[in-house]
Amino acid sequence: MYLRKYSTKETPQSEKIPFSKQVENSAGGYSFVVDEWKRLHRFLILGSEGGTYYISERKLIIENAQVVEECIKKDGLRVIRTIVEISDTGKAPKNDPALFVLAMCASIGDEKTRKEAFLVLPKVARIGTHLFHFVQYCVAFRGWGRGLRKAVSNWYQDKSLSDLAFQLVKYQQRDGWSNADLLRLAHPKTIDPVRNAAYKWVVDDVLTATHQDLNIIEGFIKVRGVESDKDATKIIKDYGLPLECIPTQFKTSPLIWEVLIPKLGMTALIRNLGNISKSGFIKSNMDKATQDIYNRITNKEALKRARIHPIAILAALTTYSQGHGARGKGEWPVISSIVDALEEGYKLSFGNVEPSNKRIVLALDISGSMGSGEIVGIPGLTPRVGSCAMAQITYHIEKQVEFLAFTTDISRIDISKHTSLNDLVEYTSKLKMGGTDCALPMLWAIKNKVEVDTFIIYTDSETWYGDIHPVQALRQYRRELNIPAKLIVVAMTSNEFTIADPDDSGMLDIVGLDTATPQLITDFSKE
Repeated sequence: MYLRKYSTKETPQSEKIPFSKQVENSAGGYSFVVDEWKRLHRFLILGSEGGTYYISERKLIIENAQVVEECIKKDGLRVIRTIVEISDTGKAPKNDPALFVLAMCASIGDEKTRKEAFLVLPKVARIGTHLFHFVQYCVAFRGWGRGLRKAVSNWYQDKSLSDLAFQLVKYQQRDGWSNADLLRLAHPKTIDPVRNAAYKWVVDDVLTATHQDLNIIEGFIKVRGVESDKDATKIIKDYGLPLECIPTQFKTSPLIWEVLIPKLGMTALIRNLGNISKSGFIKSNMDKATQDIYNRITNKEALKRARIHPIAILAALTTYSQGHGARGKGEWPVISSIVDALEEGYKLSFGNVEPSNKRIVLALDISGSMGSGEIVGIPGLTPRVGSCAMAQITYHIEKQVEFLAFTTDISRIDISKHTSLNDLVEYTSKLKMGGTDCALPMLWAIKNKVEVDTFIIYTDSETWYGDIHPVQALRQYRRELNIPAKLIVVAMTSNEFTIADPDDSGMLDIVGLDTATPQLITDFSKE
């Protein structure tokens, strides 16, 4: 009788496993706590925008900022190394969390940390928009000072003349800051008359020198003064102007896109597919322009060179497929070849992910909490959508795999390996959800005597429902089937919880939406 009420082998998820390190989670159940360094890693990749089902955006941001502060106090240089590693390798869908944390390091860190934060700024703030974000964060934390002035000055001064001119015309202002604001405050000093001419143009809107490296500025000045798309097209050709330099009234012209697309960066191309379709430049699957775009988006090496994060393609796929912008404005005809290209590009953007050739059970948490909030501020990208996207990669490459969703009980996801991501998301969205019971995949495998090497669960770890904890169900599975099965928990929100026991070497907690996640799953399964 006593063991039925108090046992380490079978405990309701609404109660703490006796003698364990579990704590109460936001849903009222009990989970394990990830350490501050894993929490930092989650925040840098997943961000806190949109909050979660249980935690408001403001509270989640505050919680993550407090954890970041703890990490900076313990080892500020380690925090900076982590920021650079994640930002520079393109592991995160957005760079904002990295810039936010770097600004914290530059503001509240010790002297060595502050100095290093400013030193690595060009590695993290690679474009003008990043710089504006960083400055905005810094001003909120510390205000202007000698270190920030010098770092901003060096950011401009260390660029080649051609790159400087490109940055000045492409990224002119953001977050209430402009290049003119930063140049006035940072006072970069140079004896180079051409560089000084570029700075003067930004501040006074007067170009006082001509030089081949400043041609892009000359072109920008000229294109602002023309009235026809034909004249604008000639200037774009002659001066190689980027999309951001083109006056808004010309962006609906097929002539403009015909000139822009061959020189358009991969990120800009993916983001503007709706505008390209809306302009009428591409009309059907048979257009040569459509095929050219398809070939670019499905070029693995080009995706790698452009450092395109898979979630950037996923965001474009989600938006383009619905035929209108995130807020329902700006409709366009959807070209199926472009949708196919984005689907294929999404898979290719992970690189060469090897199969583990193990027996895999993929299990998706589809509870209400997974359908709330936005990952890294991308409209429509909820933890549920993100989990479908990440799980699909493993499902696609593995030969022996069961795909499950824990609903009111457990449901097999009846799809083929050729099912599109949009169809998978729609399929799971229609399943009847129940309480969050992450033990169900293991209990299902026990009941059906299914031989499994690795269970992979995509969840926010806000588990509270069920008669047994997931870790207990895994251990029960190991005992009853005599298989040393592993559990991989893929975190889909930047909270402090995990259902994986950090003291069990057969359990791994990793971050969803990290480009390294599919390969980490393979490596851990093969060990």
